[in-house]
Amino acid sequence: MAKLGLKAMVAAVALVLVATATTLILTLGRAKADDPEKVDAWFARLSHAKRKTTRLRFYFHDTLSGKRPTTVRVAEAAMTKESQTLFGAVNIMDDPLTEGPEPESPLVGRAQGFYGSVGLESMALLMDMNLVFTSPKYDGSTLSILGRNPALETSRELPIVGGTGIFRLASGIATAKTYFLNLTTGDAVVEYNVIAMHY
Repeated sequence: MAKLGLKAMVAAVALVLVATATTLILTLGRAKADDPEKVDAWFARLSHAKRKTTRLRFYFHDTLSGKRPTTVRVAEAAMTKESQTLFGAVNIMDDPLTEGPEPESPLVGRAQGFYGSVGLESMALLMDMNLVFTSPKYDGSTLSILGRNPALETSRELPIVGGTGIFRLASGIATAKTYFLNLTTGDAVVEYNVIAMHY
């Protein structure tokens, strides 16, 4: 009888530990969307939360050519083909984000969104993209970027305007630097360094 009581007590303690760990993971390590009540409860605790800073580096692979493009043109103006800056062209993307510049480097997420050529006299893109992370630490979390990208400049800054999951209420800066650009096809690999502040 004493052995049975000890086994039951050990099982109960194990259950409590699993429940506690699950609660901590769900409340502290947000990585998936929640229902409105859980999000509301998270906001209620926000005044006590400490702001965090996360730094990330990854490579963005924008492929417009070949059998499996990750970016496609969905619209263009009547003047786009005559414009040196491709003014009026709009592309939709679902580009891989990788740890290194090589296409076979481990995948950390995807850049999903669109960009349009908005410069009449110089190459400039309006970029609206969500960085959707798939690596275990940030799985399901996103960072949203919306801003001007003077794509032919060596280094560019783009604002982080929001985020979800671990990156709720994010703000910050993403710097972009072209690693590779094929001027014939438009295919590019871009190094991104991100500094995101979030709760």
